[in-house]
Amino acid sequence: MIGIVLASHGQFAAGIKQSGEMIFGEQEKVETVTFVNGESPDDLKQHLVDATKKFDPEDEVLFLIDLWGGSPFNQASGILEEHKDKWAIVTGLNLPMLIEAYGSRLSMTSSHELATHLVDAAREGVRVSPEALMPKAKQAAPAAKQSNGGRPGKLEYVLARIDSRLLHGQVATAWTKSTHPTRIIVVSDGVANDKLRKNLIIQAAPAGVSAHVIPVDQMIKIAKDDKHFGGERALLLFETPQDVLRAVEGGVPLKTVNVGSMAHSVGKVQPNKVLAFDQNDIDTFEKLKNDGIDFDVRKVPTDSKDNMAAILKKAQDSLNDQK
Repeated sequence: MIGIVLASHGQFAAGIKQSGEMIFGEQEKVETVTFVNGESPDDLKQHLVDATKKFDPEDEVLFLIDLWGGSPFNQASGILEEHKDKWAIVTGLNLPMLIEAYGSRLSMTSSHELATHLVDAAREGVRVSPEALMPKAKQAAPAAKQSNGGRPGKLEYVLARIDSRLLHGQVATAWTKSTHPTRIIVVSDGVANDKLRKNLIIQAAPAGVSAHVIPVDQMIKIAKDDKHFGGERALLLFETPQDVLRAVEGGVPLKTVNVGSMAHSVGKVQPNKVLAFDQNDIDTFEKLKNDGIDFDVRKVPTDSKDNMAAILKKAQDSLNDQK
């Protein structure tokens, strides 16, 4: 694996590492170096050297640094001289760049290849809303469709996820990179009738992936269509387990449901940090289990899977205690 060193003036490197882990999960072989007031260039260089020594000898190293020409860049450049054949530096560190680095190093083994790849990701992460404010020379061309649809065949379901936040960073980056959908489909009657939320979701789709917001009944119809969706890979997002149950009982052929986030509200208990249940939720999950659905409980692909049965039992016990 490629080792990554995040280096910056001040605490930026530490902060962006934390932000990246919120979206992509905890990462191995990522070190941070912060250059703070009172430190000399020699101190900074030693910190950078110490960071690289935490990797295995055979690992290639990629420095992701805040600013070209700044002290972290200058000191990393001096270290790079002896390793130009295998190490690289990319400056202009931003969160899209870091997320892309985490995802791409799963398949790339060369720091040079990864460095070249990250430049476009960093640039594409700079967007303006309203879109008309983008400088004309830099307006993004319409994303190339990965869709292979329009030919006979049914949808292939690469992921079905319950997430009260629907399409957000963890889905648009970590899950999309691990499942490679051609379409992200939000299945919700409420969101389909909310023009603002619908438009925001469509705009949040990652490059090359189409995003759609449709009611549950329409999803059921699409699942039965074997004439128009050949070659399509769908990532389904549901706000609630009740919508999943409606879809499954209506004929959407799901086998596993990823349970990522269920927001807390009045009357719900929270057995862990990201999942909250009322009695209706617990009963719905039991019905899904009886329908043969397996549960994959984790926020991002790199997390370990939690035990859904244990979570539901804890939630049920908490609800019983409230009676």
